[in-house]
Amino acid sequence: MRTRRTRMTGDEPAKYAWRPAPGELSVAVVPLGHGVEVDGAHEAHSHDFPGIAYFETSGGVVRHGRQVRHVEAGDLFVIAPGDVMGRARSDDLLGARGWGVFFTADVLSSDTPGTHLAWRTHPLLFPFVHGGATGALRLKVPAPARAEWAARVEALHDELSQRRDGYREAVSAHLTLLLVGVSRLAADLVGDLRENAEPLLAAVFDVIERRYPEPLSLREVAAAVSISPGHLTSTVRQRTGRTVGEWITERRMVQARRLLAVTDLPVGDIGRQVGIPDAGYFARTFGKLHGMSPTRWRRFNHLNTR
Repeated sequence: MRTRRTRMTGDEPAKYAWRPAPGELSVAVVPLGHGVEVDGAHEAHSHDFPGIAYFETSGGVVRHGRQVRHVEAGDLFVIAPGDVMGRARSDDLLGARGWGVFFTADVLSSDTPGTHLAWRTHPLLFPFVHGGATGALRLKVPAPARAEWAARVEALHDELSQRRDGYREAVSAHLTLLLVGVSRLAADLVGDLRENAEPLLAAVFDVIERRYPEPLSLREVAAAVSISPGHLTSTVRQRTGRTVGEWITERRMVQARRLLAVTDLPVGDIGRQVGIPDAGYFARTFGKLHGMSPTRWRRFNHLNTR
C-alpha cells in the first residue's frame, strides 16, 4: 500500500493519497494492534480513500475527529474519505487486535469512477459518505457474527498475499461481502449518529427518514428540529460536507435504486413513491447523480425476484 502525504494549509492535518503501482489492486489489509506501524498514525491525518477498522479483541483507544473511543471486541469503525484520525500514542492499542481494510471505489466495478460521485451512488458505499468532521462511524459486530467477520478479513488478506490464479475476482468478491456486512450494520444511520454524539444530525436524519416520501424542504426540516434554516444549513454542511437538500436527495435515490432493482413499477410511479412526483424532474435528478437514466440503470441492475 503506497501512500503520498500532503501537508494541508494552516493547522489542517496531513492528508494521505493512495498511489497504487501500475496493475496493482487498490485494496489493502493491514494488521492493527500495539506496536504495529500504519502510515500516518504518528500524526493527525485523513485519507482520500475509505476504509474500515475491525477489532477482534478489546484494548486501548482509537482517536478520531473530536472523539477518543475505548476499543471493545467487535468494534467496527467506518472511515470515510476525509475523516480525521487522531495522532496515535505508543500504547493506544495495547491489548487490541484487529484489521484495517482500505480500498478505492474502482475495485468494486470497472465502470465505477474513482471520484466523489462514486461514494454518493454506489449502494455499498453509502455508509462512507458521512463526511470528515464527525470522525469515523462506530458500529458493533454482534458476538455471534465476529468469527465470520474475522474469517472474511483473513480470506481477503490471504488472497492479496498469495495472488493465486483468479485472485482479483476473489478479492472483489470478499470485499463486496465485507461491504454488504457494513451496509447492514449501518442501516440505522440515526442510531450511529447518536452513538457518535451528534444529536442534531441524528434528529435531521430522523426527519429525512420519516418524511422523504413526501415533499420536504430545508425549511420544513429546520422547523422539525427547532432551529433556523440558515443555522441548519451551515451546521450540516460543516459536519458532513453536504447540504440538507443533498441528503434528502440521497435518501430518495437510495430508495429509488431499490425499487428499480426489485420491482417492475413504472419510473414515474417510483418517483412519486420517493417524494418526487414530477416524472421528468425525477429522471433528470437520477441521471445527474448516476450518469444514466433510471430506465438504463434498471436494465443493468434489475433483479428477477420471480
